[in-house]
Amino acid sequence: MSVRFTARATPLEGLCVISRKTLSDDRGFLSRLFCEDDLAAFGWQGRIAQLNETGTLHKGTVRGMHFQRPPHAEIKLVTCTRGRVLDVAVDIRAGSPTFLQHFVVELSEDNACSLLIPKGFAHSFQALTDDVRMIYAHSQPYAASFEGGFNPQDPALGIDWPLPVINLSPRDAAHPLLSPDYRGVAA
Repeated sequence: MSVRFTARATPLEGLCVISRKTLSDDRGFLSRLFCEDDLAAFGWQGRIAQLNETGTLHKGTVRGMHFQRPPHAEIKLVTCTRGRVLDVAVDIRAGSPTFLQHFVVELSEDNACSLLIPKGFAHSFQALTDDVRMIYAHSQPYAASFEGGFNPQDPALGIDWPLPVINLSPRDAAHPLLSPDYRGVAA
């Protein structure tokens, strides 16, 4: 049992909110962002193949709805280290009882939470403050030819973005809307 992390299950199987224990004293704090042994109990499998940081300058900016197709499907651990975001994961696993359902959670520098996203989910977030920093741990390296995405404003996803969407990248805006015959990805 982990003393550094606790997990809260979500309605989407395998997707969980990780809370980190922060150790503080008069100098400041320490918060462990990742521990392979501890997080394995909550669904992390294998190594960190890639670690990325993003900076988002303006409140309202949306990044994503991204995923990697098998055999490069990945587990992600997403953490906000500055500011606040509305983080969104959509179940795109073929045959899943929660197929195309989404889960939203606020991640912030203050709440010491991360989202552990299993294979077979698309991911996006909206900056709720200016000057947001995010750290992503990926179980697989990025593989451009296996990248997929959806337009995060697709009505079929039903995501209620709390702020007007701004600064959507040309790539994210060009992602297709879901077709009625979309059946998902293998998990």
